[in-house]
Amino acid sequence: MAAITLLEAIRQGLWEEMERDDRVFLLGEDIGIYGGAFKVTEGFAGRFGDGRVIDTPISESAIVGAACGAAMMGMRPVAEMQFIDFISCCFDILTNYAATSRYRQGIGLPMVVRGPCGGGVHGGPFHSQNVESFFLNTPGLKMVEPSTPYDAKGLIKAAIRDEDPVLFFEHKFLYRNPKIKQEVPTDDYIVPIGKAAIRREGRDLSIITYGAMVYTALEAADSLQKEGVDAEVIDLRTLLPFDREAVLESVKKTSKVIILHEATRTGGMAGELTAVINEGAFEYLDGPVMRVTSIDTPVPYAPPLEEFFMPQVDDVVKAARALAAY
Repeated sequence: MAAITLLEAIRQGLWEEMERDDRVFLLGEDIGIYGGAFKVTEGFAGRFGDGRVIDTPISESAIVGAACGAAMMGMRPVAEMQFIDFISCCFDILTNYAATSRYRQGIGLPMVVRGPCGGGVHGGPFHSQNVESFFLNTPGLKMVEPSTPYDAKGLIKAAIRDEDPVLFFEHKFLYRNPKIKQEVPTDDYIVPIGKAAIRREGRDLSIITYGAMVYTALEAADSLQKEGVDAEVIDLRTLLPFDREAVLESVKKTSKVIILHEATRTGGMAGELTAVINEGAFEYLDGPVMRVTSIDTPVPYAPPLEEFFMPQVDDVVKAARALAAY
């Protein structure tokens, strides 16, 4: 097997699901002949035709609305947002219609809304957001964000096979990052939604994170090891519903916790994770649950400002030192 990028892993997952199930189809802006803004669907129109790889008008609400209707009629649509920032245009359809359908009328909507998220590529405020907290308070939706090619392929296949709507976030900084290439099985497999992964075993403190921040956490953990601090890194992989058991087990093991995410701080994933830790493992804690996040501003264009805005390895190391000494 050849090592592949995270983007290629998503391509393979989509391709295999379309080969496996003719109810699966794609829709989005410029995903046909052009192959999508990041070329995730390049070549799909030639193989599957314009009936299953549908170029749409520039209307995210129409894309997701059409996906909802198709899912209700028994299809398995995969809707692409050119940048996940634009999913905010679909907030009403996703939260009031797609997420509630099973509860309102007993009809699940098996559909995926996927797209590139995240910063670090100088895309500015319209092309760099992390939107998970917008939907965290919406029962009926699932959210996943892979950090490795293996997980990306297994999770996109699991998302397509799920009976309810799944938001699939793809960090664009990882799309073609050669450092994270992996050999990925060619046999059919899925990565179960709702299960976290331990990326690094440790005993002194836990860093709970996801997406591109997994690599920031691992680099910080290597640096901390030289100072005698043994950090464990937990990759959530699924953000809704997240793996509470894995989080609590790690906290009970290390007794000290940092929650790291690229999204801005107020109302973010870290707040909900902290509440769950307080409810389920308070007596195990030997220090405050600490957050390392982006600061509460829109994502800046200027590279130095973006670097200041986003969590860096040094920020994690600094927080870990303070927590270790607590």
